Amino acid sequence: MSASRPTLLVTGASGHLGRRVVELLLERNAGPIIATTRNPESLADLAARGVDVRKADFEDPSSLAAAVTGAERALLVITDAVDRPGRRVAQHRAAIAALVEAGAKHVVYTSLPNPYVGSPVIIAEDHRLTEEALAATRLDFTILRNNLYTDLMLQSLPAAVASGTLLDARGAGKASFVTREDCARAAAGALAEGGSGRHTLDVTGPAAVSSPELAALVAEITGRPVAHVSVSPEELVKALTSHGLPAPIAALLASFDTAIAKGDLAAVTDTVARLGGQAPQTVRDFLVAHRAALG
Repeated sequence: MSASRPTLLVTGASGHLGRRVVELLLERNAGPIIATTRNPESLADLAARGVDVRKADFEDPSSLAAAVTGAERALLVITDAVDRPGRRVAQHRAAIAALVEAGAKHVVYTSLPNPYVGSPVIIAEDHRLTEEALAATRLDFTILRNNLYTDLMLQSLPAAVASGTLLDARGAGKASFVTREDCARAAAGALAEGGSGRHTLDVTGPAAVSSPELAALVAEITGRPVAHVSVSPEELVKALTSHGLPAPIAALLASFDTAIAKGDLAAVTDTVARLGGQAPQTVRDFLVAHRAALG
């Protein structure tokens, strides 16, 4: 290890974001790189490219200690443990404690815009408490408050195209949608070249987009009429569950819509360009590139 070539660690490397960050680090010839996962066999191809793949269980302190040994800079990707309140925060705190014990210097954390007390977003508290846990340590950190993934539109917009109605609870509120790829680029940049200190950065696309604007854009791209209809969060949950979406997922989506209506996800920054080395992709360009998926 050296000051010019710190050992980098990426948690959750079997997930879409974590894996892509590792691939981008390899492209940059950064590292050495440690990738942790609950399923090391799923990263055999990365191991073959020189990545040190380690098994890590955020609920097993002994496995965590071994998994993070030697890491100088680490990307902590939020876990998917949402089956009971407090579980995910406990996992994050355990990972942070292990990194402190291992002598890590800097942690990059994937957070959420405006995770303030009282945020309507159901998962905001998980992010806020994790940010507070980092602030309570001696660690330097970069908190990347990722906006909503543009990629998630591919799950909702085909139904809007088919029905002619984009239904949500956003009113005229806007969100600065950002692609997962751009989030990965920003995270890789922060991890490899982010320097020292403590920073909290919003990670956004190049413009805030409202649902009326999105409906018009989708209609233009597909050549089919799409109208935006905004309802109450309660009505949205009812509509989503009536179409088979599990109630907890419907409630989470509605909570994001409430935050968008409040303006909590509307900020636009240059973080992606500064950390990722290129301008973020626009919603238009993303949807045009995925035109076939829209129906």
